[in-house]
Amino acid sequence: MKTSPAALFLFVTLGLASAAHAASWQYFRIGNKNDVQTQPTGGTAMMGGGDDLDEAFRWLCAKGNGGDFLVLRARGDDDYNSYVNGLCKPNSVATLILPDRASTEDPAVVEIIRKAEVLFISGGDQAHYINDWKGTPVQDAINAHIAAGKPIGGTSAGLAVEGEFVYGALGDKPDDNDLASTDVLPNPYFERVTLVRGFLKIPHLENLLTDSHFAKRDRMGRTLGFLARIMQDGWSKSPREVAVDEKSAVLVEPDGKGIVVGTGKGAYFLRPTHKPDICRKDHPLTFRKISVYRAPTGAHFDLVRWKRSGGAAYFLSVEDGRIASTQANNAIY
Repeated sequence: MKTSPAALFLFVTLGLASAAHAASWQYFRIGNKNDVQTQPTGGTAMMGGGDDLDEAFRWLCAKGNGGDFLVLRARGDDDYNSYVNGLCKPNSVATLILPDRASTEDPAVVEIIRKAEVLFISGGDQAHYINDWKGTPVQDAINAHIAAGKPIGGTSAGLAVEGEFVYGALGDKPDDNDLASTDVLPNPYFERVTLVRGFLKIPHLENLLTDSHFAKRDRMGRTLGFLARIMQDGWSKSPREVAVDEKSAVLVEPDGKGIVVGTGKGAYFLRPTHKPDICRKDHPLTFRKISVYRAPTGAHFDLVRWKRSGGAAYFLSVEDGRIASTQANNAIY
């Protein structure tokens, strides 16, 4: 294991990292080696992936009120540390890499999460978060952080796991192509459509699916299939979705009111108005009149009232696996 001086300091001072677990996780920290306790305020940053948005990270830092900023990831390195520290100078910025279930059992890991004022879940493959973190002390620690009214953010895969309902990407192989709309619309029970629920408990994201890279990767069809499955499988009679495009983010205050920021195509807020007509294995999806709000940069959206200020409203329907829109030129996005 590559151990930074800050990580060594943590191991010695906490005295909690067991030899059995120390080799499986990594911790990198810059800034003050000593934690501080501040009074953070709640909020959720939903980032759609692609280039990181300075504005969204500054917003999270401000929520942390000068405290300790912690990046959580399953793979990768500590490149966020210098980036975040250069933007807003919190007390410290650290990256905790948890690559397997064994790493989530170490009490030192839980203590690191407990002491952070801000949590941010990086991109990557959400299957690692579901397979390796769900049902572990790390899941409990993240949810305790949220329940304490502290801010949390995520980008790409980190956004994908923020909602109550999650496309888990379970069973995907490293060489698999991105699950496409053309995979899901002809068969919403396609074997790679692996949906899970109950990973994180974020206020105002209950009964809700989150997705990233949305317009950029043409994910509308697959997300309509996900919503249909959630209804068909009895998980919810009226699920909702927040889907965010690359280079965009939705910043949500504790009262559920959010603003769209960034340079991408913004965010899409979806809610079915009827259950799917045909949603079964090996049959094309038929699913009518899904309400869509398209919210560009600067638009506001109230997740509690499900109302927008700015942007456009329209409806989508799926007939025999093909999407139709009420927008001009049958535009889907």
